[in-house]
Amino acid sequence: MPAETSKQLNTFNNPEPGRDYLIHMEIPEFTCLCPITGQPDFARLLLDYIPERKCLELKSLKLYIWSYRSQGAFHEAVTNRILDDLVGATRPRFMRLCAKFYVRGGIFTTVVAEHRKKGWKAQPAVDLQSFEPASNTN
Repeated sequence: MPAETSKQLNTFNNPEPGRDYLIHMEIPEFTCLCPITGQPDFARLLLDYIPERKCLELKSLKLYIWSYRSQGAFHEAVTNRILDDLVGATRPRFMRLCAKFYVRGGIFTTVVAEHRKKGWKAQPAVDLQSFEPASNTN
């Protein structure tokens, strides 16, 4: 029986819409087809986003990703299409999709696509490594 797939991306309300926080997802089994040869292409997707009002529901994301298994697509096109669909579903403050395609013909391909909500600026990162542990026993 073939695996269930769907282009429907479901969301749920962000539980902390007043806070910038990062959601990181790793999708190690992305597959699509080479549009020229029809052979499978395999990639590891890394998704990072800062939600606004909506977050991605994981089962629908899984089924959405599976829907590409029988579709032909160039790496650059499929990465940008997925980002556009995810942004369309969630309208995040920030989203980055990094697609790391496995070797084909001796070449690894990595495609990174980003979205930033107009006017949104990232807060400066807190460098926790710069805080030395305090101890009076040294």
